[in-house]
Amino acid sequence: MSSYAVGFESTQIGVAPDGWTATVTGSGESRWTVENDATAPSKSKVLKQSGRATYPLLLKDDTSIKDGFVEVRFKALAGSQDRAAGIVWRAKDANNYYVTRANALEDNVVLYKTVNGVRSPLDIVGRKGGYGIDIKVPSNTWHTLRIDFKASRFIVSFNGKQLFEVEDSTFGDAGKVGLWTKADSVTLFDQITYGEADR
Repeated sequence: MSSYAVGFESTQIGVAPDGWTATVTGSGESRWTVENDATAPSKSKVLKQSGRATYPLLLKDDTSIKDGFVEVRFKALAGSQDRAAGIVWRAKDANNYYVTRANALEDNVVLYKTVNGVRSPLDIVGRKGGYGIDIKVPSNTWHTLRIDFKASRFIVSFNGKQLFEVEDSTFGDAGKVGLWTKADSVTLFDQITYGEADR
């Protein structure tokens, strides 16, 4: 498997990183900026989303991955409606993608598909109905979120522990990977890694 680590050391403070496209699903404006953070796992610069939109989105321009993984460290700082951090994969555009996200206000992790801008949660393998998995996601703490995706099977891990699997074939083609938040979430991201499974 070939993997890539994304760092922001060479990016100036207060601007969006090169090689990424900041956009939104729905309405509002996203604000993705590189900032200094002494608590960062990388010990230096992090990526911060502080805009307000239905779903702020940041897509990695040069990615086209069908089977692989994305992993990110995140810290939920603030938000009265939501405190969410998400990973996007197989994105066709800002309105069509898969996303798994952790939410510090709801204390859960959920996997969704967004089709033509409409988000719907997907059932967990072995369970009918329900809404993701309840797990503590303390604010102001660094956590790790990871998605492994191969064919129609997706595996979600949180802080190194596998949480659940989802099966879905809505988006089967290669697409972009990216980051996601919701509503008024103020979220930090660091140590983004992604990779493509060997064909």
